[in-house]
Amino acid sequence: MTKIALHFLFIRTGRGSSLVDPIILHFRIFHCLTLLCSVSFSSASLADRYDYQHGVSYIEPLKYSAEFRHVEYVNPDAPKGGTLRFPELGTFDNFNVMVDKGRRAFGSELLGIRAITTDSLIEPSYDEPASFYGRLADGVWISDDYREFAFRIRENAKWHDGTPLTVDDVVFTFRHYKEKGNAGIRTALADLDRVEKIGEREVYFSVKKDSEGTPVLPFAVGTFAIQSKAYWANNDPTKTTIVPPLGSGPYKVKEFVLGRYVLYERVDDYWAKEVPIMKGRHNFQFLKCDYFRDESIMVESIKADVIDVRHESVSKQWMTQYFFPAQEQGLFKRELVYLDRPWGMWWPIIWNLEEEKFQDIRVREALWLVHDYKWANRVLMYDFYEYASSYFYNSPMAHEGLPSEKELELLLPFKDELPERVFTQAWVEPDTDGFGQNRERIARALELFAEAGYSIIDGVMTNQETGEPFTIDFIFVSSFNLRKGMPFTEALNRIGIETTARAPEVSNWIYRMQSGKFEGGDALYIPNNTPGLALRNWFSSRSADLPLSQNWMNIRNPVVDFLIDKVMQARNREDFYAATRALDRVLLWNFYWVPDHAMPGYRLVHWDRFGQPDSEIALTQGETWLDTWWWDEEKAKRVEVGMQQLGSD
Repeated sequence: MTKIALHFLFIRTGRGSSLVDPIILHFRIFHCLTLLCSVSFSSASLADRYDYQHGVSYIEPLKYSAEFRHVEYVNPDAPKGGTLRFPELGTFDNFNVMVDKGRRAFGSELLGIRAITTDSLIEPSYDEPASFYGRLADGVWISDDYREFAFRIRENAKWHDGTPLTVDDVVFTFRHYKEKGNAGIRTALADLDRVEKIGEREVYFSVKKDSEGTPVLPFAVGTFAIQSKAYWANNDPTKTTIVPPLGSGPYKVKEFVLGRYVLYERVDDYWAKEVPIMKGRHNFQFLKCDYFRDESIMVESIKADVIDVRHESVSKQWMTQYFFPAQEQGLFKRELVYLDRPWGMWWPIIWNLEEEKFQDIRVREALWLVHDYKWANRVLMYDFYEYASSYFYNSPMAHEGLPSEKELELLLPFKDELPERVFTQAWVEPDTDGFGQNRERIARALELFAEAGYSIIDGVMTNQETGEPFTIDFIFVSSFNLRKGMPFTEALNRIGIETTARAPEVSNWIYRMQSGKFEGGDALYIPNNTPGLALRNWFSSRSADLPLSQNWMNIRNPVVDFLIDKVMQARNREDFYAATRALDRVLLWNFYWVPDHAMPGYRLVHWDRFGQPDSEIALTQGETWLDTWWWDEEKAKRVEVGMQQLGSD
């Protein structure tokens, strides 16, 4: 019985609670029931006003109707079983996705294809630019102004321990994310206000009164991992943990050795396996992620059949290391797969703007001029890469030529605050031939250093006012990125800038970048089709003020903030692309990053023992081998026999 009912059935006396006079009792029961009915009716009325849909889309209409049974890029009858083995660089020491500290284990992610132990309210479709269909939710409602949205939870959802997954779990999750989540989560949910249970299966969200509704926020909320209220009531959600938390997703941790490997087992009675957006996915009985400290060892491990599949990230290894007998016999596949998705920038050089010397745009441009992308690509990278001429490379979000009229509408109010070239010049690939020092670029770089107050004295680039030498300490994510950066550091040395460079263990690299303990570094930025919240996390002033955010550069630019808001507020294709392209120009012409290589495709290497869907979409989106492939017994037998024959030759 509710607290309201108890209040009307009992009265307080000096000796405690006692029943009231029967006549009064009947009256109060009637009054109580009337009140309870009105409360229930009020909640029902609030919930009933929502026209729940099976899915929602942004920019383009939904492809799949409410009657769809599975997406086209899966095999709905894929067999279940087998083991898929794959590598990860570095180590791990944490299974809690909600905290900044530590490095999370593969599979313990907040969202995306790697979030295999948890469920989200909605799930993206790979063959649409920005469409989402119900996963935990069987109904989604979003108001026309995007200031309110609601989800209706499926009745059969449950945690791995068999207990129901309820609206209370959803409410707990987002209230915790808002208040105590990691910096990226809090930045993404900065505009979120109310999170309320409005029915046994329904949860309501609204934005703050002083915030504009944006199409991006409902999709972000819908794709974040839901946490168990009961589990975290007995555990501290603000601390790292090496105990895998209770999940609800298609896999759960079977065993692990800290920093060495994690073995995930498929949940055979996974509650959502027949949900249309999930059907035909997550087909392997076991997923095993092995951790490596060196990428060269990864290569030898896959050739030795210790792991099954990997994305090769080093062009030299791609061009030289995968031509061996098993590959020649067709037992091992080496495939360059076109990426039909935004690719962004592949490990550009980035600067920490907290360092005073990098706050001058002339210094940042001078450093960009010294960098010779074409030489490094030709000599070190086998001429494999293209030039990353956009933060949204390989997508319609990237700028082209000079600003359009709609872009100018956004940019002209800030004309005095922006570099003139935003309006007058198209950003183009560096004008070098890749066969030696470009004297014109170096000369211009030295002019810019002089304008910024630096000159070369006795071979040392020196601050003319303080007499301090100009030095840069670089840290890179891997030894291969360190090697890629060596031509740049050597070019800087030739103009009197002393450099140091190192590639620490990956977890240490992450810590150094997050905590701002670097001067120059590298970063991997791959946006999705609706990158509004990610843009805020990477580039906004708001995130620069949050400890351990993704804005490692500490960019604080009001024009960037304005354009990010415009990206998030866009209601149609024209406004959306105008905002992303304008933002692209502003970021590029401020020289916050030194653009480098862009991937022409996805370098996939794997043993040919797996079934794949007929649809090319299953490959062109990236790591979809994780959830759309399956174990093919016939192919596996062929590989086994073939390897035995090669061993006997």
